[in-house]
Amino acid sequence: MIYIIGLIFGVVLVAWGIYRMKTDDGLFGKNQKNKNLFNLLLMGEASGIGQFLGGVILIIAVIIGFFVK
Repeated sequence: MIYIIGLIFGVVLVAWGIYRMKTDDGLFGKNQKNKNLFNLLLMGEASGIGQFLGGVILIIAVIIGFFVK
């Protein structure tokens, strides 16, 4: 049961990260890629890239945990 909850939460983080990467404005940067990288350095996990990477890592950890079990 905990694996399903972790997997769902990981998918939500990935989707929310993709949404944030497309819509967030950064303080610096000429294009969206540079703005997203600056937001990652400034805010860490609260940025779109941070949430996306956190979701991917969580999904990988859940899959590894399922097989190790």
